[in-house]
Amino acid sequence: MTTTLVFGASGNVGSALVPLLRAQGQTVLRATSKPATQAGDVHVNLATGEGLSQALTGVDQAFLMAPPGYAQHDAVLVPAIDAARTAGVQRIVLMSAMGANADDQAPLRKAELHLERSGLAWATIRPNWFMQNFNTFWLQGIQQQGQIFLPVGQAKGSFIDARDIAAVAAVLLSSDRFDNAAYDLTGAQALDHDQVAAILSRVTGRAIGYTDIPPEAMRAGLLGAGLPAGYTEFLLLILSFFKAGYSERTTDAVTQITGRAPGSFERYAQDYRAAWV
Repeated sequence: MTTTLVFGASGNVGSALVPLLRAQGQTVLRATSKPATQAGDVHVNLATGEGLSQALTGVDQAFLMAPPGYAQHDAVLVPAIDAARTAGVQRIVLMSAMGANADDQAPLRKAELHLERSGLAWATIRPNWFMQNFNTFWLQGIQQQGQIFLPVGQAKGSFIDARDIAAVAAVLLSSDRFDNAAYDLTGAQALDHDQVAAILSRVTGRAIGYTDIPPEAMRAGLLGAGLPAGYTEFLLLILSFFKAGYSERTTDAVTQITGRAPGSFERYAQDYRAAWV
């Protein structure tokens, strides 16, 4: 029986991935930065390395991603890749981000390249912006003021449902057909934020709009919410890439790997409607 360690197991992707792997008959270990409280949980702090070697003992493969809030992704991912190789792990599926391969000096790209050169079987997934950002990171403005506040102008994004990312990862962790390649994952359609707001309004029955704000206002809001300065600047940088049009592209990777089309934003909004009403 295959044993798989899932990092970020309580996040949007990991929480959807774990049951998919268990349904395949895999033994799944859930890596958590918090104290382990249930069977199958293992405590790991990627930032410090605490618990990493113990968690990897007896593991055949891993789903690896950087913990939220870190801008220097290679600093936490590279040691994890090395520890996995030392522990005898055979395959790693790495979650990166669309566009990470544009610059070999970018932290996520450094981690990708390190994995590619590790000698392990690997696959890298680079998802576009998550649909789930609207019921998490951008939720406060929608709930309190009925507005999506972002500094992205009228640019479009091919937002992807985190559940589709999990479905892709589940296939990559159950077959070697897609090994040793990277895949850009997107939704089927690119939308601007006025279109997103219109869908949310229609689904919730609320008047929800979009306000294009200056980057300085976004910076103040992120810092005020307690985000580290380095991660705040990272978010502003990738939001500037969105505004420049780099998030509009669509791919067929979800269909290619899973055999079905990615879910629509409308379906996502219906499924998460309770977050905004």
